[in-house]
Amino acid sequence: MTQAARHTPGRRTVLGAAVLGSAAVALPATAQATERGHGGHGPVRPDLPVPTIVGHRGASGYRPEHTLGSYQHALDLGAHVIEQDLVPTKDGHLVCRHENDITATTDVADHPEFAGRRTTKKVDGVSLTGWFTEDFTLAELKTLRAKERIPGNRQRNTLYDGRWEIPTFEEVLRWADDEGRRRGRRVWLYTETKHPTYFRGIGLGLEEPLAKLLRRYGRDRKDSAIFLQSFEPTSMQRMAKLVSSPRVVLLNASGRPWDFQATGDPRTVADLVRPEGLKWIASFAQGLGPTLDLIIPKDATGKLGTPTTLVRDAHAKGLILHPYTMRNENTFLPADFRRGTDPNAYGDAFGAFKAYFAQGIDGVFTDNPDTGLLARADFLRR
Repeated sequence: MTQAARHTPGRRTVLGAAVLGSAAVALPATAQATERGHGGHGPVRPDLPVPTIVGHRGASGYRPEHTLGSYQHALDLGAHVIEQDLVPTKDGHLVCRHENDITATTDVADHPEFAGRRTTKKVDGVSLTGWFTEDFTLAELKTLRAKERIPGNRQRNTLYDGRWEIPTFEEVLRWADDEGRRRGRRVWLYTETKHPTYFRGIGLGLEEPLAKLLRRYGRDRKDSAIFLQSFEPTSMQRMAKLVSSPRVVLLNASGRPWDFQATGDPRTVADLVRPEGLKWIASFAQGLGPTLDLIIPKDATGKLGTPTTLVRDAHAKGLILHPYTMRNENTFLPADFRRGTDPNAYGDAFGAFKAYFAQGIDGVFTDNPDTGLLARADFLRR
């Protein structure tokens, strides 16, 4: 594979403004000069800088994920966009959880009244045993409290176990509107439909109730401060028929999207990252959310290898790229950026951010938005 062409920050911002279909507004002269110093050709949108730092599940490096505490902390740290993952309740409400299996992210196991709800299900071909949001009404879920998902890696986050409840997406929309009024700028959201084929199969389709909420809160237009995303391309195709909000297709490192498996579509991730696959994605989406390994694969030792051409190829089809996920801890970093022997200690996250930014990505998801923002500043100063 040949190294992807390097796109300057200015080039990417102009692309982002064009893709999102919103009027461009000039930055202050100092910031504009910084962007132009890397080959920029024009103004950028001050409410969504590039490279964009997306708070992954909020600021999940510091607070239990998908809580209002995590979202608020990410916003306070300066994240440009805040991510939510959506799953439904038994009575059709959309709530923010990374998975419908809430065993690891809530105190449900400590509630004897729900002991009988523990069950085994097959979700996207994987057998799981635990408690699932679709077996609870919203009122029942509101009696639970969130906790840290990976306490072995983030013991300090357990300080906040039990502090926050599971938020509904509507509560997040209200929070974002309130914070936007308070700060005098729009609060961007990045919203994922989780397991949409599975949920549609049990009568709890995600797209229609999501579209209804987006229309209610004015985030259904092409210039709305939101990205919609899914690992199932057909979910974004469905959303494209319901709202005009910007859409992003997420990609794992390999295999086939679950909706493709369910319908017999033979295409794989390898097919979708080729020019023909990217052209197809660009017919209904504005962006691509690949795992970072699709930008720079790792070798057998876990170190970064030779970059792919995905950034160049996706940009050629008019797609922005927001890969996932950067984290500070050694255990999550490429081997060449780990420091010391403690897997839970921080490694050289700044070095890893720099390596990925240099490939021309338009933004990145990170559990540590403050680290991402400092790395971005370093990159723009180079």
